[in-house]
Amino acid sequence: MPVAAALDIDSEYKLSPAQIAQFREQGFIKLKNVLSPEVIEHYGREITRQVIELNTMNLPMSQRTTYQKAFLQIMNLWTESAVVKEFVMSKRLARIATELMGTRGVRLYHDQALYKEKGGGVTPWHADQYYWPLSNPNTVTAWIPLQETPMNMGPLAFAAKSQHMEFGRDLEISDESEKQLQQALKDANFEYVDTPFDLGEVSFHSGWTYHRAGPNTSDKAREVMTIIYMDVDMKVIEPKRLAHKADLKSWMPGVKPGEIADSPLNPVIYSRGT
Repeated sequence: MPVAAALDIDSEYKLSPAQIAQFREQGFIKLKNVLSPEVIEHYGREITRQVIELNTMNLPMSQRTTYQKAFLQIMNLWTESAVVKEFVMSKRLARIATELMGTRGVRLYHDQALYKEKGGGVTPWHADQYYWPLSNPNTVTAWIPLQETPMNMGPLAFAAKSQHMEFGRDLEISDESEKQLQQALKDANFEYVDTPFDLGEVSFHSGWTYHRAGPNTSDKAREVMTIIYMDVDMKVIEPKRLAHKADLKSWMPGVKPGEIADSPLNPVIYSRGT
């Protein structure tokens, strides 16, 4: 197979109207064969190299908090590696995010590697947009496993249709969010979707969709890359909590409330017609 074809990260992934409708109703979708094994191997190797180089978490698992046990979290790898930048700025995933949300395009919020080590604990129930000082819900995270991810590795799980639930939007990821949201989601009778990921399968979930992951009881790390996309016209709001202030400073430097989130760290990755 020619190298260009094997490492295709820009061609269109055909979404059906039914898939788009499913995402908008359910708040997430899992899509098979989004990336080839060659793409995952090539870019995954560099992502892992960067995670190893940039990781600062050296505490034994027994001494970590619940959040620290959940995963090694390394953000904005695209600023550290030209190879990772090529992957994060790719059109294939960004076009999917644009079409699922129905926006005219997407810009980057930030990327992050989430490596759940052997023996890593649960990722508690949470909604990502708790942390984001953004003006509307047009955000989506691509969750990209860098290996086949069976149940014992802790694949991402979702509460279907939970993106409209108001309860819990003031809860950061913690033992408390796990406890309160588990009960609230059960009481609301949301379907719990917890299934393995094939190699090349990628999920996309909305910023307010509640999700979690189980522990990694396998004998190897669960290696995952994520890319967070936002509406190309997204504006920043006045921070309402410390997490908002921290994210504004870190991921949208220099942008003021009321302005479009257009800092050097938030490039437009895809616009319709390009």
